[in-house]
This record gives sequence, C-alpha cells and structure tokens, in this order.
Amino acid sequence: MDGNLNALTTVFTEFYYWVTVVFMFLIHVGFCMYEVGASRRRNHMHTLMKNVMVIPLVTVTFFFFGWWIYWAFPMFPFFGGLNHEMGSGNLPWAQTMGPNAADRITGVFWAAFLLFSWTAASIVSGAVIERIRSSALWVHAVLIGSVWWIIDAAWGWHYDGWMVKFLGYHDAYASGVIHAIAGGYALGVIAVLGPRIGKFAKDGTPRDIPPHNPWMLTIGIFLIYTGFWGFYAACNVPVISPEGIGGQITGTTWTATNIYLAPTSLSGITFNFLMSLSGGLMAAYVVSKGDAFWTFSGGLAGVITASAGNDLYHPVQAMLIAAVGVVIVYRLHFWVERRFKLDDAVGAVAVHGYAGFVGLIIAGFVLWGAPSSPYEGYATVNPLGQFIGAMIMFFGLGFLPAFAVSKIQAAMGVLRIPEEVELEGLDYAEHHAYEEAKEAIIEADKAHLATKLTPAE
Repeated sequence: MDGNLNALTTVFTEFYYWVTVVFMFLIHVGFCMYEVGASRRRNHMHTLMKNVMVIPLVTVTFFFFGWWIYWAFPMFPFFGGLNHEMGSGNLPWAQTMGPNAADRITGVFWAAFLLFSWTAASIVSGAVIERIRSSALWVHAVLIGSVWWIIDAAWGWHYDGWMVKFLGYHDAYASGVIHAIAGGYALGVIAVLGPRIGKFAKDGTPRDIPPHNPWMLTIGIFLIYTGFWGFYAACNVPVISPEGIGGQITGTTWTATNIYLAPTSLSGITFNFLMSLSGGLMAAYVVSKGDAFWTFSGGLAGVITASAGNDLYHPVQAMLIAAVGVVIVYRLHFWVERRFKLDDAVGAVAVHGYAGFVGLIIAGFVLWGAPSSPYEGYATVNPLGQFIGAMIMFFGLGFLPAFAVSKIQAAMGVLRIPEEVELEGLDYAEHHAYEEAKEAIIEADKAHLATKLTPAE
C-alpha cells in the first residue's frame, strides 16, 4: 500500500510541476507582448528577437551550471564550503539530468526553476528597450538568469540556505529572490545605459513616451498575471510525506508545503494572490489618477509586494500590504526618475525591484516572530533579517554586478546602440538583411509582372 501511495504521489508531483511550467511559459509570452506594446514600431523586431533568444541562452546555461549552483551554494561562502554531494547529483552529466525512468521529478522541478530564470531575465529586458544592443542584453540575461538569481535562491529559498537559518529570512513567493534582485539588476544596467533620446527635456524634465499599442500591452500584462498564478503554484511542493520533512511538523498527515517545506495549501495562496492583485489594482488606480499603464502594472506590483509572506498572511492583510506597497513604489519611481535622470521604459525597477524590496521589509514586521522554516534551530522572521536580505538581493546580487558588467560593456563600446541607429530604429539597423531581401523580392516580382504584361511584338 505504501509503495503504491508513494508511486501515485510521484506521478502526481511530476504532472503538477509540468502543468505549472506550462502556465509560467505565459509569463514570457506576456513579457514579449508587453514590451512590444510599450516600444515604438521601429523597434518591434529587435524587442521580440532579444526576448526570444533569452530562451535558448538561459536554458542551456541553466542546464550546465545554474541548477548545480542551487544545490551546491546554500551555505557558501560564509558558513561552509560548496555542498559537493548535493551539487554532483545535479551536474549536467548526472543520471538524474536525463531520460532516467527511475527519476520522474528532477526534470520538471528543474524546468520550474528555469522558468523563474527566464522571468528574472525578462524583467531586465523590459527596462532597457529601444537602446541596448541585443548581444549586451543576452550577456546580462545569462548572468541574472543562470548565476546571480540562483545564488540568492540557494541562500534564501533553499530549505537549508544560510539566510533562512541565520537571518530568519522568509520569502515564500519570491518578493526578493526573483523580483528584488531582477529590479536591482535592471537599475544597475540603466544607470550606465542612459535614457532614450528625447526622454528628458533640456531642463531635465522627464517626458512621457506612451506605449505604441495599449491593447497588446494590456493583453501582455494579463498573460503575466495568469503565469504568475502558475508561478505561485510552482513555489509549492504539492504533496509530501511526513518522513520527507523529518516528521517534525505534520505528524502523520501528508501535506502540501511552501518552498521551505512548511505546510500550506493551494486554497490559501489562491485567496492571497487574488486579494493582493485586487489591492494593487485599486491602489494604483487611485494613486495614478486612473492612468491605465500604471493601473495594470500596479496589480503586478501589489502581488509582488505581498509575495514574501503570502503563505502566512490573512487575505485582508495581503490586500492592504499590496495597496501600501503600490503607493510607495509609484511615488519612488517618479522621484528616482526626476532625481537621477534614469529611464526605466516599462517601470520594471519599480514594479519588481522596489515592490520586492518593500515587500520583504513589510513581511519582517507583520510576521515578526513567526518561524522562517519548519526546522528546529532556525531564526524566526524579524525586521533586521528581512532588511539585510533585501539589501543582499537588491544591491549585493542585483545592482552591483549589473553596474560593474555594464561599465565594462560601455567601455568596450558594446552596451548601447549608436545615436543614429536609435533614431532610425533598431529593426532597420539589426535586421536590415531581412528588409533588403524583402525589397529585392518585391522588385523581382514587379519586373516579372511587367514582363508578362508587355505586349508581344
């Protein structure tokens, strides 16, 4: 009986993660549509191409070394060395990293984390549209997608991570682990990249560059909402035996757990996802005075703000925390834009980075004293631990590496497109061969048609 139950649990878990991965693919579809809707027509193919190529580049690098980092780095470098035992089982040549019929979990669990990696890279991609070289963005996509975010996941999302153990860091649905780090990384890039031509007037006043296609932008954000809901499910373990978590917290009951292996349920996160989405949308509508772009983005910012503690919040708490977070990040975005002349084309730094940072801080106070993990001896959730965690995510692993790499790219002349190319449009500059071929075909067709229409002598 026990063997049959374990087999059924394994098959269910495999299917569960496969479904969440498919849902999360919609996040990337949504980001593509959102960025194309926000960019101007002359940059559409460039915007799509740089997003599409994130998929193979991050996937391959995550397979070869990103997944290994998650298992090898939980206590590295401050509280121990690399965990070679766990890491070796997740290297690309390990038996679990292939068509091994005895292992039905690793591939789908790896894919769930991979989709998180795509999300981190896509957040950066949106902030830098219309002036970054594709090759420069792809370097950053690999670094944030297969190195930096997965290091912070090992530290603050792994059940054995040092931040969870010693800081009491709690971030169940990735306010910091994905969103704060990606927002901080995007800020580091745009600080070096500079604003789009015409974004700021001569006196420094920022100009609004409205989205080219608000309908596509709206559909894109709704696809991101949908994929984000799947992301929430992917942050859970669907069913696990008491023995799987040491029998410390569930007695004899099989349960679903969050990423830290503490009991939770899809019912609970459904309440909190929808309530935080609603709180964010309402607050954004009010604070932006009905601006459609910020209202839609505010729904996402609300969910991100509440995500750190949405496994423990009451639904009304989730709604209020989302609303407070949105008001803060909305005002912070425009203050930073005016003060530092930074051009975040889609508000990615605010919606993801500031919201994630603020969400971690709020969770530290609201959940003060709650267990960060079900395991004995771990620090409890506290404001200081959450603040230190937020600083590590946003600045330590986000802003600083991005700023440094961008400075190197700028010095080499490979970060930003030339001014004349930006004015003419990236589609013409980077995809001119396609345009020339199309024109040649049109001219050939005209010549052929003219020959057929010439009267016979």
